[in-house]
Amino acid sequence: MSASVYSGRMRYDLVIFDNDGVLVDSEPVSNRILAGYLTELGHPTTFEDSVRDYMGAALHRVHDVVWERSGERLPADFDEAFQARVFAAFERDLEPVAGVAEVLDGLTAAGVPYCLASSGSHERIRVALRTTGLYGRFGEERIFSSQDVGRGKPAPDLFLHAAAVMGVDPARCAVVEDSPLGVRAAVAAGMDVYAFTTMTPAEKVADATALFSVMKDLPELLAG
Repeated sequence: MSASVYSGRMRYDLVIFDNDGVLVDSEPVSNRILAGYLTELGHPTTFEDSVRDYMGAALHRVHDVVWERSGERLPADFDEAFQARVFAAFERDLEPVAGVAEVLDGLTAAGVPYCLASSGSHERIRVALRTTGLYGRFGEERIFSSQDVGRGKPAPDLFLHAAAVMGVDPARCAVVEDSPLGVRAAVAAGMDVYAFTTMTPAEKVADATALFSVMKDLPELLAG
């Protein structure tokens, strides 16, 4: 990835990356586990159901949706048990999204700041980044979780928090997302958003600034 792709033409002061499905290829892993676990607990859920209803969301949404649909509460240890299953699978199977390391290296070479804003917990983010070798490109000071704010996506709070901490006007931020909830959050924050459509139908993220399906195409979109 050549820094020249960005040099002189970059129209953003900060690029905010979602984590799951954008930096790390975790959505197939975590949604298979979530669907299976909910089914075990008596709430039949397919992989497709999980992607549709929960992709890009914080875990509290799973609790809310199950309660709304069934009138039943998930077990008190649901989050802990689910995360344990996910982390074990990450250690076996998780890989970075193809081409994302080169995108981050290009931003660094061009002097364009970037950070991460994810619905996942700080622990989940750290496990994913360390497993895939991406942690060193961020460090704690550039990692933001829905745990840091009162509301997760699709509320804009997380993206606005990340921009405020990084000292950048929301209008000068670009968000890279892969879920309808994340796209809605970025639009609500007043930020341009680029939707990575490997797992999400284009019509579900039609409000995005632009769509792309191959990570190597992102730099040209950001450069404008």
